[in-house]
Amino acid sequence: MLNFFRTKNFKDFHDNYLFWIKTFFLTLVIFGLIISLFISPADYLQGDTVRIMYVHVPASWLALQIFAVMSICGFITLILKTRVFTLIAKSIAPIGFTFSLISLFTGSIWGQPTWGTFWTWDARLTSMLVLVIFYIFYIVIWTVIPKFNLAEKLSSIVSLIGLANLPIIKFSVEWWNTLHQPATIKLTENSTIHPTMLTPLLIMFIAFVIFSIIVFLIRFKYESLNLKINSKK
Repeated sequence: MLNFFRTKNFKDFHDNYLFWIKTFFLTLVIFGLIISLFISPADYLQGDTVRIMYVHVPASWLALQIFAVMSICGFITLILKTRVFTLIAKSIAPIGFTFSLISLFTGSIWGQPTWGTFWTWDARLTSMLVLVIFYIFYIVIWTVIPKFNLAEKLSSIVSLIGLANLPIIKFSVEWWNTLHQPATIKLTENSTIHPTMLTPLLIMFIAFVIFSIIVFLIRFKYESLNLKINSKK
């Protein structure tokens, strides 16, 4: 896998398959939006407001998962000094940051008719805001620090510190009495969400994952070329 990222095989994959990945993404996201907005039923309590979750939930999942990947890459970078993991983390950070903003924004839209307010210092919302701040710290480090080695080390440390916030986000609805509803999709137990809602939700999640892969391929190629150019100066 590491050799794949280091050689021209990655460039060939990027150039030859990116168009088809984009096409698959557009097809899947259009299909997912049709099911989410027009075919899936309205909730018996929330009505059509529940359709916000088809964007909110996948964005939230990916915001957490991407930061977890960044933390793993940061740990490997600090221990093994393998630069390819730095480029991977640096490439996906803006993607996770965008999804974390989408999560907060769509959550606020959902919160107004459900809770009567766009924002409350609920444990889940507050911990998600902290995640956004960690994303900002990570990206700002690469923006304001010109020395690659120093930025690499500091960004890796930030990603590891921010990792502690992920279980707080995940279990906040169980540890504290929060306004945010408990998890309805569980890996170890039966999910409480109906299949007519679960299906479009998973389709939208897969579509968002593919979108993340597209942006990652573009950004990783750019970061790799940029590192080679700077190393020759």
